[in-house]
Amino acid sequence: MKLAIASGKGGTGKTSLACALARALGPGAALLDCDVEEPDCALFLKPEIESETDFSVPVPLIDPGKCRGHGRCQAVCEYNAIKLFNGKPFLFDHMCHSCGGCVLACPEKAITEKPHPAGKIRVGQVSGQFFADGIMHIGEPSPVRLIKAVKKLAPASGDAIIDCPPGTSCPMINAVTGSDFCLLVSEPTPFGLSDLKLAVETLEKINIPYALVINRYDLGDTEMEDWCAEKGVKILLRIPFDREIAAAYSRGATMLEVRPEYSQALIAMFNLIKEGLRA
Repeated sequence: MKLAIASGKGGTGKTSLACALARALGPGAALLDCDVEEPDCALFLKPEIESETDFSVPVPLIDPGKCRGHGRCQAVCEYNAIKLFNGKPFLFDHMCHSCGGCVLACPEKAITEKPHPAGKIRVGQVSGQFFADGIMHIGEPSPVRLIKAVKKLAPASGDAIIDCPPGTSCPMINAVTGSDFCLLVSEPTPFGLSDLKLAVETLEKINIPYALVINRYDLGDTEMEDWCAEKGVKILLRIPFDREIAAAYSRGATMLEVRPEYSQALIAMFNLIKEGLRA
């Protein structure tokens, strides 16, 4: 099973839960950190990195000798990365999303592509468990290609946990796509509920089944649980606020380091999801 762990907003405990679940499941599950703009799983699991490879994306290479200034490259670029000045195209490479549209649109074939360093991919092991993450270079416009590259490293057999980027935009959607199930992590605050609704709406549009973990459930109100009851959203786990867990997090440790009793609850939750959320 491929289990995506996502959240409508940052700071809900998504990565903390992903790392704790991976620790509880052990070598039976791989962990892929697809939050490539801010990958933190390695800080908690401390994997032994076995390989580190550069990751590149294609960007346009314009041959001014072939260009006739038709401007079709500018017309098709949704990100305004190519603009014509005095009939000649100029590339704002920091805005290019590597879609390849300009290459296809140019009638003179004046545009080809060249590799542009965009980040790196690391692969390793932690306690016999497969680990991979991506680290995007600062200033890159889109993490989507790097996210897809990390996802392709998932072992062909066994279970995989995918730590997704927060939010509900393209990075989160691409990280979640192809998963068998998505576990949402939220907190019972007005912002938490607002962004949870967006996450649920997103998952329903791309047909990914989901359920919810409420973190720090005793610090907010009951509005989130009331909405879940009305919507029919299953709540699989409620984690109360715990200063020891917060302190462990600040030291780069998972909740299992200070609350090992959560291990069985996490395994039971995972098995419940794997068995199809039996009633």
